[in-house]
Amino acid sequence: MKKIFVTAFITLMLAANSASAIPVDVYAQANSTAGGIGGSTGLYLNTGDFFTVSADVNDLWSAGALPRWSNADGLTGNLYATGSDESGELAGTLIGKDFGLYTQYGLSLAYGSLVGSLGGDFFLIGTSFSGNAIASGELLLWYWDSNNGDNSENIKVSINTAMVPEPSILALLSLGVIGIGVLRRRK
Repeated sequence: MKKIFVTAFITLMLAANSASAIPVDVYAQANSTAGGIGGSTGLYLNTGDFFTVSADVNDLWSAGALPRWSNADGLTGNLYATGSDESGELAGTLIGKDFGLYTQYGLSLAYGSLVGSLGGDFFLIGTSFSGNAIASGELLLWYWDSNNGDNSENIKVSINTAMVPEPSILALLSLGVIGIGVLRRRK
């Protein structure tokens, strides 16, 4: 009997904590908030669902002529070429700097930031985001910008979700385990 409950508990925990990773490329031009369309993730969330998004801090995209290169955190400070990054510039060349904030959709964020939207509501993601869905719908990813005409490059992001079964499914599974335990005990 004890074995049954331990096995059932482990099964329920595995079901409750199953996670999936989704890789997505987000393009500075095609997925710009200024004239582009949100990068589709294929991930549909309900309000309150927990998820994470991460992008490598060394993965860069551009808002145009130098110095407009940044990572997903946006144009927030001086960024120098490494000699092997996407800018193609010699090591030590200033390729990015702070361009201030751009206000759109009720948010003021750094130009070049990675932004998400759910159900038409926008929020900052940057290089690392962990939190709950602010609305229901497909998670779309965007490049925060006022002009997409001279944007270039893309960044790769990884999205992880913790898929938690509906309470009714957990209740049915629990009742089944209890039923098995009762039947076993009778034998």
